[in-house]
Amino acid sequence: MEMPSMDRRELFFRDIERGDIVIGRISSIREFGFFMVLICLGSGIVRDISHLEITALCPLRDVPSHSNHGDPLSYYQTGDIIRAGIKDIDRYHEKLAVSLYSSSLPPHMAGIKLGVITSEELPLYYRRSVELNSNSLESYENIMQSSLGFVNPGVVEFLLEKLGIDESHPPSLMRGLQSKNFSEDDFASALRKKQSASWALKCVKIGVDYFKVGRHVDAMNEYNKALEIDKQNVEALVARGALYATKGSLNKAIEDFELALENCPTHRNARKYLCQTLVERGGQLEEEEKFLNAESYYKKALTLDETFKDAEDALQKLHKYMQVILYFLFEI
Repeated sequence: MEMPSMDRRELFFRDIERGDIVIGRISSIREFGFFMVLICLGSGIVRDISHLEITALCPLRDVPSHSNHGDPLSYYQTGDIIRAGIKDIDRYHEKLAVSLYSSSLPPHMAGIKLGVITSEELPLYYRRSVELNSNSLESYENIMQSSLGFVNPGVVEFLLEKLGIDESHPPSLMRGLQSKNFSEDDFASALRKKQSASWALKCVKIGVDYFKVGRHVDAMNEYNKALEIDKQNVEALVARGALYATKGSLNKAIEDFELALENCPTHRNARKYLCQTLVERGGQLEEEEKFLNAESYYKKALTLDETFKDAEDALQKLHKYMQVILYFLFEI
């Protein structure tokens, strides 16, 4: 996949435009200006170009003076990192002239600082490439796995939007694949959904292991991470609901169980835990003497499972207690 240096230079000079921002290091200073070797682009098509060994001239007339007297070039030293605007292009002879005046930039970029910059002001993509190249012992796989962009489930959608590519018409940039009929499961959206579900389940498993040894905070972090990856992951919702119930946050637990059951009506644990939590919450409401609210929770549990004995017993007990209260009220 290596592209010849000559072709890369040709593409660079084809794409570069007046007003684009380039960044480079001063290689030599003369009485008529200074030369800089370009290392990357700062606008337009961002690109690392240090390997192309392209030199640009910044004429003396395009170097602002930093004092009322003296040579403007005295402010600069060989090795300085310079951000400049492209002023003139000779595509045939592959020559560039740059300027440090903001007038060389289009109006929407006029506020960008030109001149000497620090290494911290280099574009993020270039700083990362330098960092990765300097760490030659790191494997390619580890570098990719440590990249937020690589593990982000939405990266494909983001890149397609950035490049203006429709992910379904055609489904591929390879001509040989554009005429094929693919099933819906073969498209990025379906594959991404499966991938997200798989990653979420890994987080749930880690969370369950934490829960078993009493590390509830770590368990909750894993469940939340799973739901960030896959908002409708049933196992994550059930596991988080169970943890909420254990910690006494019954209303939050009920919300998670209900959402899990909504996404998967046949999920046995979601139904079972929801019924148990509804009965437990009903008991709390009884203690608060909110009998009608407690009754509605017990009835809701029985609606979900007609055979749920705890809810049936709690409802009967509540009805008897309410009858006794009504009897004494009428007697009074």
